[in-house]
Amino acid sequence: MDYNSMLLNALQWARQAGAVQLGHFRQGNLDIRTKATEADVVTIADRESERLIIDGIHAAYPGHAILSEESGEEAGSGSGWRWIIDPLDGTTNYSQGLPLFSVSIALEHDGQVVTGVVYAPYTDELFHAVRGEGAFLNGRPISVAGKERLAECVVSTGFPVDKHQTADNNLDNVSRIMPQVRGLRRLGSAAIDICYVAAGFLDGYWELNLHRWDVAAAELILAEAGGVSSRFRPDRGEAVVAGSPKIHDSLKSLLSATAPL
Repeated sequence: MDYNSMLLNALQWARQAGAVQLGHFRQGNLDIRTKATEADVVTIADRESERLIIDGIHAAYPGHAILSEESGEEAGSGSGWRWIIDPLDGTTNYSQGLPLFSVSIALEHDGQVVTGVVYAPYTDELFHAVRGEGAFLNGRPISVAGKERLAECVVSTGFPVDKHQTADNNLDNVSRIMPQVRGLRRLGSAAIDICYVAAGFLDGYWELNLHRWDVAAAELILAEAGGVSSRFRPDRGEAVVAGSPKIHDSLKSLLSATAPL
């Protein structure tokens, strides 16, 4: 099946949403609100970006289901198509005026992600993939780095929004991994983290308690770039570890599969 016409729409929506975000960025009056915790914020740019993308899907594919961070699940006509949207991944960065944030749009067909787009508006980095056709950054092919030892690697991680409520907050993993690697970073957008692994800018990544919309597009891009991702915890949301095949395995061996005591 040809998914490329759907890809073109997703690319257009991602760029349009990015323009909305840049229009509000560092301008004040973001109408910042909290959700589950004080660390879980949403802005006017999240809401406007989501509305733009959902309106585009409704117009082009009225029977398709939608899963989006702010609006939740919207059932389709049973056709097997579902769009998975994070309209603004990295909202904390965005609300602080920090430039690493992104738009993430994935398309599932019969439960399998077939198209993924991640756009970082401030850096104008547009990642995309169609299943079986490779991964690209601004139209150029990308692939994961070829490092084989953790000591050579720069990796990234993140921390769950409930980090102040539980000791199950990833610090145990950080304490084991940080001495083993060349560098550890915390970028603040899971979609960018995974795409940077796909492009070889990072060598690996892990994080607890993510959601499907955070990772659906980026994981396809990573896979098409020759990378691997999996889950290292069954009980902490989407607990993702990613890297080239060897670095993925090395990181996963250090990650706790259970909550710390």
